[in-house]
Amino acid sequence: MQCELTGTRLHAYFDGELDAAGAAGFEQHLRSCPECASALASEQSLRQTVCNAQLYEPAPEKLRKNVLRNLPATSASQTSTFRVWRWAALAAVLLLAVLLGRELLYVLRIQSESAGFAAAAVDAHLRSLQPGHLTDVQSTDQHTVKPWFDGKIDFAPSVQDFASEGFPLLGGRLDVLDGQTAAALVYGRRKHIINVFVMEALRPTPAPSSGDQHGYHWLSWRAGTFSFIAVSDTSAADLQQLRDLFQKQQ
Repeated sequence: MQCELTGTRLHAYFDGELDAAGAAGFEQHLRSCPECASALASEQSLRQTVCNAQLYEPAPEKLRKNVLRNLPATSASQTSTFRVWRWAALAAVLLLAVLLGRELLYVLRIQSESAGFAAAAVDAHLRSLQPGHLTDVQSTDQHTVKPWFDGKIDFAPSVQDFASEGFPLLGGRLDVLDGQTAAALVYGRRKHIINVFVMEALRPTPAPSSGDQHGYHWLSWRAGTFSFIAVSDTSAADLQQLRDLFQKQQ
């Protein structure tokens, strides 16, 4: 009865296609399987016979000369033009590589800044949950919260109460995210707290993004000259719904 490895693993081992573990395992098998060992010896003998037969012949020198003689002649001007185009193509490739590298670095920098703002927003959200830190002005009236920011920051954030949609306004406060002053608008969602940080968009920002950190969801977007980032332990769908409400007011 033929060993099943003779038709499966042997040729892979013979051609060097097995990984180190597979090769070591098959070599262990060879020590106890005369059939595979004999088949391997036959393959090795056949390969050696073919190599020794010298079944190839180098091309004669006359053939090489005939091929070279029949190639189209290249003038000195053609050679010079080819070199110019070759260097121009090389310069174009290098320029493209530089431009692509700069673009990649720009995208990576913007993404890094976005991740930094998200981490800072989550940290600020956690700080706000400490007793006495949630609001500087506590009110469900947007006409009370919005004027409170006047004179305290250099921009006027849009303050809306979305109580009828399930996101009642609870108040606001001043905060700092990654060195930038932010207006923090505080909303409720059932038994959850949502902080919506509003900042001037001083730097280019990437497309809207979202993520999770320390068990909290965050969602960022941009509207006009303002950047927004919402943070909460409520569902990501709730944050998206609140973002949509904000965008309808823009």
